[in-house]
Amino acid sequence: MRMLPGLERLSYRYPSVLVDVITHHEPGRRIVAAKNVTVNEEFFQGHFPGTPLMPGVLMIESLTQLAGVLLFGERRLELQPPGSAWLRGVDNAKFRRQVVPGDRLELEVTMGARRGQIARARAVASVGGQVVAEAELVLALETAEDAAPEIHPTAIVHPDARIGAGTVVGPYVTIGPHVVIGRHCRIGASSVVAGWTEIGDHNDISPLASIGLAPQDLKYRGEPTRLRIGHHNMFREFVTLHRGTVGGGALTTIGDHNLFMAYAHVAHDCHVGNSTIFGNAATLGGHVHVEDFATISAYSGVHQFCRIGQHAFIGGYTVVTRDALPFAKTVGNRARIYGLNAIGLKRRGFSTETIDKLRRAYRQLIQHNTSRALELIDRDPSLAVPEVRYLVNFITSARRGVILRRPSRRLEDMSEAE
Repeated sequence: MRMLPGLERLSYRYPSVLVDVITHHEPGRRIVAAKNVTVNEEFFQGHFPGTPLMPGVLMIESLTQLAGVLLFGERRLELQPPGSAWLRGVDNAKFRRQVVPGDRLELEVTMGARRGQIARARAVASVGGQVVAEAELVLALETAEDAAPEIHPTAIVHPDARIGAGTVVGPYVTIGPHVVIGRHCRIGASSVVAGWTEIGDHNDISPLASIGLAPQDLKYRGEPTRLRIGHHNMFREFVTLHRGTVGGGALTTIGDHNLFMAYAHVAHDCHVGNSTIFGNAATLGGHVHVEDFATISAYSGVHQFCRIGQHAFIGGYTVVTRDALPFAKTVGNRARIYGLNAIGLKRRGFSTETIDKLRRAYRQLIQHNTSRALELIDRDPSLAVPEVRYLVNFITSARRGVILRRPSRRLEDMSEAE
């Protein structure tokens, strides 16, 4: 006999488990299992003394547990989230013979109609090929999308905090009164989430992170400023995110699908876009804007009020004191521009033609002063593409200036040879 996985999906534990082994499983359609009825079952002690019988209600319970495995025992392409099935009703139940110690109860459940959060299943229990019980089960479904948040007993969660369904709050976490956390988040051990902080769905916060604390600004006087975080972000250990200040708009924002590695820091009034990567200990000063798909490598620092353009790559240990150009590699202390981020653009699906146009635009920027380079780019009709227009607009709208400091001739030649 081949034993199939799935029993770990049961929402029951000893001594309530009434399914021993799954022998056949057609996900979403049919499942077959067995329960070995032994004389040491607890219910035999009083049902009945001298004539032990398995109660009919427990046969129904065995079939209900098996139906739960059929409904939630296998996740396919994330379309079937984990959850539980609860018995809501029993129709057309029939008990045809007694079940006694030593019997092997064979269980079979076939899925029927399903509408919303209600499912029906045909359930049959047999011993030695003879039907002993059968019924139509009416099941109420609760997926993890609907489950109550799971909060560790040692966590300190203010009663006014709002925590979404399916969110897991780990041990020794502290969550303040004005915090709103979405669905399916994970808050790691000993993390702190405070202030007027809104966190979206599916965010993963690792242990010892600090989210939404007061800004490191001497002008801050305890005003109710905010931190707003989107969806599907990952914040690793010791990441710190501060909320805004009144003078900077009172809001710090983080978009969707960002990765913040350990010890990364986002200061007050920063705005981070989508799909960015922050290396270990990458640091933003206040009022920094980081646009989509940018990468800021380990131990790099960005001065306050700077911008990091789309698809920019900031190398490790870089000090950024002016706006870092989009699509470019910016590296060093103080930062210099090392040409196009061609590898990153290829990985993100940019066409060869678009990369070539951006490379030509950067060649003009590196070889001429900024005004002359922008004039030459504007005169070239072959460079009239959205990516180049965005690059030009980024340069002309810079308030702190942009990083166009060239590397040495040798390094420039290397960048040209890519």
